[in-house]
Amino acid sequence: MSTPSSLVPAGFLGHGNPMNALARNGYTEAWSAFGASVAAVRPRAVLVVSAHWFINASAVTAMAQPRTIHDFFGFPDELFAVEYPAPGSPEVAAEVAEAVKPMWVGLDHDSWGLDHGTWSVLVHALPAADIPVIQLSVDASKPLDHHFQLGAALAPLRAEGIAVIGSGNVVHNLRMVDFSMAGGGFDWAHRYDEAAREILTTDPASVAKLLEHPDHRRAVPTPDHFLPMVYLAGLAAAEGAPLDVLVDGYDAGSLSMTSYGLGCPVAPSGPTGPAEGSEPAPPTDVPPESTNL
Repeated sequence: MSTPSSLVPAGFLGHGNPMNALARNGYTEAWSAFGASVAAVRPRAVLVVSAHWFINASAVTAMAQPRTIHDFFGFPDELFAVEYPAPGSPEVAAEVAEAVKPMWVGLDHDSWGLDHGTWSVLVHALPAADIPVIQLSVDASKPLDHHFQLGAALAPLRAEGIAVIGSGNVVHNLRMVDFSMAGGGFDWAHRYDEAAREILTTDPASVAKLLEHPDHRRAVPTPDHFLPMVYLAGLAAAEGAPLDVLVDGYDAGSLSMTSYGLGCPVAPSGPTGPAEGSEPAPPTDVPPESTNL
């Protein structure tokens, strides 16, 4: 898909295991290619909607230098040592809050930063860490339609030089994770992810239909990782454009790794999952539901 040069690409990146930050596989290569398309248009800033800032409010980080947050458990010291020192932008944060009115988004000057939903993908997508990055929280108290409308309200920011990225997973069920199924997915995960793909690549405005899918409760037992995708669906619907699949695949049975893009190139060979043998290592000594994966 092509896009006018005045529009910065947007995307939803299925981040999965945070160990992907240290890995090189089909997913990280797709994130790198997406990031190259973002960097090519020299954006003013990147706005990330991360599954891991799931609170009962809408807020945007507004500090000049956000901290790198290591919000997970049971992973090796090497992952805790990762830093992503991108600057923030109080000015862009204020623009975001203004752009979505009359919906309210507060300015967070000192409490959050960049969590692993953001930096685990950006270390591949934008490794130089020289573009300002801000995060938008996911308001746990709001229904799907609110998040869809908020995503739609973000669409004009693309013309203002701001890249919008959602980071989560369409299918994300930690209680059913099976790390012996590296690179694989349960049948119900395939069915749900394929239903999401059909909607997002043809009619993103109908994303709410996924709530009626018979596998929805297993695929999305909690909405935190699902809702960042809804932001991109809302943005795409506002522009009247379908999404493209950047990469697809599954991990640990109950995670889908599918990523989507808007206004960025898609590899001629089509979407692909990780190369064999490159799956990230699972956490140790911690039950999957306690890892904050």
